[in-house]
Amino acid sequence: MVVRSPMQATHQAAGWETRLRHAETHRAALTPPRGRGQRHLTDEAPLVEAIDLVLTAHRVDGLLSVTWDKQVEQTTQDVGRGRGAVSREKRVIQHTRSHITHSARQQDKIAARSQRFGWKALVTKAGQPRRSLQHAVLCYRHAYRVARMFNRLKSRVHIALLFVKRNDHMEGLTSLLTLGVRVCTVMECVLRRSLEKDQARLPGVHPEHKHKMTDKPTAERILKALADVSLTRIKHAAGEDILRRLTPLSGVQEDILQRLG
Repeated sequence: MVVRSPMQATHQAAGWETRLRHAETHRAALTPPRGRGQRHLTDEAPLVEAIDLVLTAHRVDGLLSVTWDKQVEQTTQDVGRGRGAVSREKRVIQHTRSHITHSARQQDKIAARSQRFGWKALVTKAGQPRRSLQHAVLCYRHAYRVARMFNRLKSRVHIALLFVKRNDHMEGLTSLLTLGVRVCTVMECVLRRSLEKDQARLPGVHPEHKHKMTDKPTAERILKALADVSLTRIKHAAGEDILRRLTPLSGVQEDILQRLG
């Protein structure tokens, strides 16, 4: 299946324009105007190498044309110390500078590459009676959810640390750990739907960015926001509770629990 996503094409075009603009800025900085403290390239070979490095770093090689020339300036100075005189020996000092004179975008090549934005080839063994083109594309676009599930199995519940030998033990432990992944998935889904329904955003789940708000919090962020909640229970010798104390909940924690039902 060969399909095209207009939204992906728009994102690729925007990223392409950003890379071109950055490449032009960095390339112009290779030959700054004359001034104190400015370093200039004297030979053409280092300039050509620097230009190629800039274009390669921004992945726009072949899309920008550059012309430059060599500027030579000569100054005359008296040899030795003291005041100058007509009969005094002089020497000529030559300054060479390679300078970019013109740069332009290769619009024909850029247009040819932009025609490929958003296109991708998908392969499936599901026949047309089983999956229509639209359904197959939607299934592919949701494939990241399956990959994310395996990521959580390996990073969140650490399925790799299986200290068991029997196959039935491995199957049982894997089934048990997938329950943890399902809890994370359901928690995340319920909270996101609640935020979407109320057109709200949740603060306080990104401690590294105190003012950041999100309408798509991850289960890991939710659990971290609730990590400092604890319940203390004091029991009588007969087993009856004498006292229960819950740590005070913040506004964000109350909001999360309310939305989770």
